[in-house]
Amino acid sequence: MSACHDPCCPAPPDAAHDARFRRALWVALVLNAAMFVIEASAGLGAGSVSLQADAVDFLGDSANYAISLFVLGLAMRWRSASAMIKGGAMLAFGLWVIGATVWSLITKGVPNAAVMGSVGTLALVVNVFCAVLLYRFRGGDANIRSVWLCSRNDAISNIAVIVAASGVFATGSNWPDLAVAAIMASLALYASVLVLSHAFREWRTHTPSAA
Repeated sequence: MSACHDPCCPAPPDAAHDARFRRALWVALVLNAAMFVIEASAGLGAGSVSLQADAVDFLGDSANYAISLFVLGLAMRWRSASAMIKGGAMLAFGLWVIGATVWSLITKGVPNAAVMGSVGTLALVVNVFCAVLLYRFRGGDANIRSVWLCSRNDAISNIAVIVAASGVFATGSNWPDLAVAAIMASLALYASVLVLSHAFREWRTHTPSAA
């Protein structure tokens, strides 16, 4: 899927050199790094795979935002290459969550629903804020578009974690937690396909011909 170009999804005139975009990335980077520490600790303590998966996603997003800041203003080929790296990170995250879900299915007990719900709600507030902050830049190149996709997927994942917490509380089972972790893996895999396909098209377009 290419970046949309209709009036409802406008590309910023020069987002790569836009000071507002840089500030938005810095804010998102700091918030995501802080949430990684909070959610990783809570996920391990509560025995929740979906919280642990979301924590790893926060870590990956922090790295993605840092990469995006580094390549802003560089040639399109460099920005496309960074988007490929981020697409690969999304792919790796999706595969890791699938593995963690299978492992938890075999070895883990019932997670703490109260911790899942409270930390999931905090993560949702942070990710919705980041998504709103980055919304106007969603129509840029693959590198910029990948930033928006990360924030959007994170907000969806947090809602799913809260739903899972309610399911765990109501059923006394770990199945809602595992189901949400599987959904999060699917979102990461799908987003990786979008980002990688967009980045490869840009890379080919801006690669000088061998002739």
